[in-house]
Order: sequence, then structure tokens, then C-alpha cells
Amino acid sequence: MATAEERGGGESTFTVIVAAVANLGIALAKAVAGVISGSSAMLSEAAHSVADTVTEILLLTALRRSGKPADEDHPLGHGPERYIWALLAAVATFVGGAVFSLYDGVHTLVEGEELGDPLVSYIVLGVAFLLEGYSLRTGLRQARGEAARLKAPFRRYLRYTPDTAVKAVVLEDSAALAGLVLAAGGLLGGQLTGSGAWDGAASLCIGALLLYVAWVLGRSNAELLIGRPLPKPVRERIRAELLESAHIVAVLELTTLVQGPREALVAAKVDFRDVSTAAEIEGACERAEARLREVFPAVTRVYLDPTPGRHGPPS
Repeated sequence: MATAEERGGGESTFTVIVAAVANLGIALAKAVAGVISGSSAMLSEAAHSVADTVTEILLLTALRRSGKPADEDHPLGHGPERYIWALLAAVATFVGGAVFSLYDGVHTLVEGEELGDPLVSYIVLGVAFLLEGYSLRTGLRQARGEAARLKAPFRRYLRYTPDTAVKAVVLEDSAALAGLVLAAGGLLGGQLTGSGAWDGAASLCIGALLLYVAWVLGRSNAELLIGRPLPKPVRERIRAELLESAHIVAVLELTTLVQGPREALVAAKVDFRDVSTAAEIEGACERAEARLREVFPAVTRVYLDPTPGRHGPPS
């Protein structure tokens, strides 16, 4: 039977693949429609989908490389590598989508544009909306399932989840649906008024939206690369579990580190009873580690350091 970690990794990979296939087809269709209609908003949307496709490829690379087991050169595994590739994916969203859209919007407002037949663009936008909606549904289903498993509110889970691949799919697909609405609004405004300013304004809005998504994803991955601890309630429960041992007097220092979506490290300086023997301390350490792994399946590494209390033995 597959472990929770294997199931989660497989779900993330499937979610990203669905998003990548959808975005690649949508990008080609939008580019053709943009050329035919002369719409800068459609071209911005094409750039948006190209950036999303590059993002999904980088996220797939992140999932593949971070899943490699620990070895002699990487004793703590390759989990954090996913955040390097995910950070590059956020940069791709910024450069490939936001910058192009902002430039194209400014260029259209300054130079103007010749509006062509928008019919093809409307058809492409409608099909793209359906495909992006399916991709978003896949990402939301996984994210909501994980939030329910962790008994966390969905918005809080999405904000703090270390599974940035799923977070990227949900945010980028949400932005894609909003971008499609903006592009349709720009086309309709230009069609009704005969002015390309509506199209340029839509392109600027799409660029601003992508800029925000890139910033959110970049910040999340940077936090995890720098080193994010487990949430405070989890740390308090870990401390309480350690103190359940009859031989442990105090937890002097507790350090936790998120290394992946289902991978965390716990290290603690622990004060043992002065009358405990070496064998009892060894046994207490083994039982405490087993207990932490049982209660917190994401805790994959536990290091306990017997340390004398700073204020002497308790009375």
C-alpha cells in the first residue's frame, strides 16, 4: 500500500501535469487568436499561458528532484531542492508573464492598435476558461483534501502549505481565470467603442495580477529555503510529547525545520533526571522518537541532545 507521502507526491505530480497540458494548448490557441484579432490583451494572455507552462515544467522538475532519497553527499535528503525550482518558476511567471503584459499594455495605450475580428478570440477564451477551470478544480480538490486531513481552514492551509507545487497551480489557475475575464472585457470594450485603450488597460491589469502571483509564490518559496519552523501549535505539542517521558525533566531548546510537504526535522536539547542511568536515557530517547513519528507522521528526523539543566536539578 502506498504511504501518505507517496500518495501526496503522486497527487501533486498529476495536478501539475494537468495544468501543464492545459496551459500549453491554451497558449498556442491564444497566440493565434491574438494575431488574428490584433488584441494586445490576447497576446498578453498567450504570454501568461506560456509562462504558466514553463512554470509547470519547473515544478515537475522540482517534484522529481526533491523525491531523491538521502545519500552520503546529501544526508538530509533533497527535499529543499523543490523550493529552488519553485522559486525559479515564480521568476518565470514574473518575467514571462507580468513583464510582457505590462509592456504590451503600455505600448498599446501609447501607440494604439488596429482591432480585427474578435470572434476567434471569444471562442478561444471560452475554451480556455473550461480547460483552466478543470485544472483549477484538480488543484483545489487536492488542496482541500490536504486541508481536511490536517484539520486546517482552507485559506490558512493555502497560505502556509509547504507543498508549493499545488499552491502554484491553484494561484496561477485562479489568476488565469481572472485574466481570461479581463481579456474578454478588453475585447468587448474595444468592440463597443472602437478604441484599443480598453485592450491596453486589460493587458495592464493582467500584468499586475501576474506580478502579484509571482510575488506571493516567490515569498513562500524564499521563506522555505531560508528555513521555516513547524507551526507554533505543533511545536507546543512536540514539547508536550517529549515531557510525557518519565525521565525528561525539561525541554531546554526545541528547533524544528520544514524540509518538504511531508518532511520535517526536530532537534531538541533535553534535560534528563539526574538519577536516570545511561540505559534509561537511551531508552527514553528511542521511545520519544518513536512517539513523535507516530503522532506527527511528517517528522522524519529526530535528534535529542541530553543537556544539563541551566538551573540545576529540580527540587
